Amino acid sequence: MSDSPGDAARFLTRNAVDALPEGRLEKQLAEGRPLRAKLGVDPTAPDIHLGHTVVLRKLREFQDLGHTVVLIVGDYTARVGDPSGRSATRPQLDGAEIDANATTFKEQAFAVLDPDRTEVRSNGEWLDMPTEDLFRLARTSTVAQILERDDFAKRYAAREPISVLELLYPLLQGYDSVAVDADVELGGTDQKFNLLLARDIQQDYGHQPQSILTMPILPGTDGVQKMSKSLGNYVGVTEPADEIFGKLMRVPDDAMPVYYDLLLDEPFDPGRPAVESKRAMARALAARFHGPEAAEAAEAHFDRLHVAREMPDEIEEHAFAANGGQVHMPALLRDAFGISGSEARRLLTQGGVKLDGLPLHSGQMDLPAERLDGSVLQVGKRRFRRLTAA
Repeated sequence: MSDSPGDAARFLTRNAVDALPEGRLEKQLAEGRPLRAKLGVDPTAPDIHLGHTVVLRKLREFQDLGHTVVLIVGDYTARVGDPSGRSATRPQLDGAEIDANATTFKEQAFAVLDPDRTEVRSNGEWLDMPTEDLFRLARTSTVAQILERDDFAKRYAAREPISVLELLYPLLQGYDSVAVDADVELGGTDQKFNLLLARDIQQDYGHQPQSILTMPILPGTDGVQKMSKSLGNYVGVTEPADEIFGKLMRVPDDAMPVYYDLLLDEPFDPGRPAVESKRAMARALAARFHGPEAAEAAEAHFDRLHVAREMPDEIEEHAFAANGGQVHMPALLRDAFGISGSEARRLLTQGGVKLDGLPLHSGQMDLPAERLDGSVLQVGKRRFRRLTAA
C-alpha cells in the first residue's frame, strides 16, 4: 500500500459498512497528523469475544498506520445501559461488577491493540459532571431527534417504557467524543445513530466533527444471531486454544466468508473444501491468541475427539459419594458438570452421556459405584470427567 491519503482511506474503509461523511476520512488523513480514533465500550461483561475483535482489529490498522487509539471504558455509561438494538430497558448492573469487568476488558483488549499507541480512558472522568454541565449537554438535542432512533421509535410506537436515563445515553456517548477530542469514531452498525449524533454534539461544543466508521456485526457460532456470551454462541479470546478451535469448527459453512473477511487477513476461497477452510481459520485464530504450538496441539486434540474418537490426554477428576453402593446418575451428572437434574435426565434419555465411550440410556439412572470408580464419564462431544469413589 502506498502512503497516499487516498490509498490509506481505501484500506481503512475496505470492509466497513459506513464511512461517513463520504470522503471525510481521506481529507483528515491528508492533514498529515496522527488521528485520534475512538472506541467506547461499556464493560457489561468481563470477557472479550471474537465479535469485539472486529472493531478492535480495525483500530489496530489505524495504529499500524501511525494513529492513536482512544479506548474509552464506559464505567459511567454502563450504569445507564446502552439501548442500542434493545426492545426493553437493560437491567442495571452493580457498580462493583462494572469496575471488575472494566479491569478485565482493558487487559484483554491488548491481545489485539498495541499498548504503546493506545490511550485508555474511563468516561467517569468527565461524566461525573456538575448538574449545570449536564443541563448544557441536554440542550444539544431534542426529544424528537432522539426518538428518531430505530429502537426508540419501535418501543415508543409499541408503548413500551423508555426511561429518561436511556434518552440521555446517546448524549453521554457523544460527549465522550468532545472530552477526548476524537477525529474518528468506530462502532458496530447498531451504533450508527450514536456516532452521527456525536458529530452534532462536537460542533455544539466548538470541536471539529469526527468521521465515523461502522463495522459489520459478526454472527455467532450458530451463524445466525449476533455473537453474544448471553446466547452461548461466542468464542472468547482468553478461552483455551482447544476450546477456540473446537467452537470454530462448528461455524456453519455459509458463515465462513464473513468470518474470513472480518477476522483473517486472507480472502475466502469458495473452491476450497469447507472443512479445510474451517480448519485453517480455527488454526489461525487459536494461534493468534495462544501461539502456533498451542494451535497445533488444539487441532490434534480435536482430531482425537472427533476424528479418531479418542479421549483427551488429561481429564479432570471428579470424586463422588458411593452411598449404598448405587449412584444416581442425574445427580452425579449435575455435580460433575454443573448442569441441572432435568438436563441430566434429558441427556441420558437421548443418548448424550457415555461411560468409557459407551452410551448410557434412560434405563441406567442408577449404576453400581464399583462400575463408576475409575471410569470416564462423557457429556456431549468434548466434556469429560474421570470418576473416583470418595
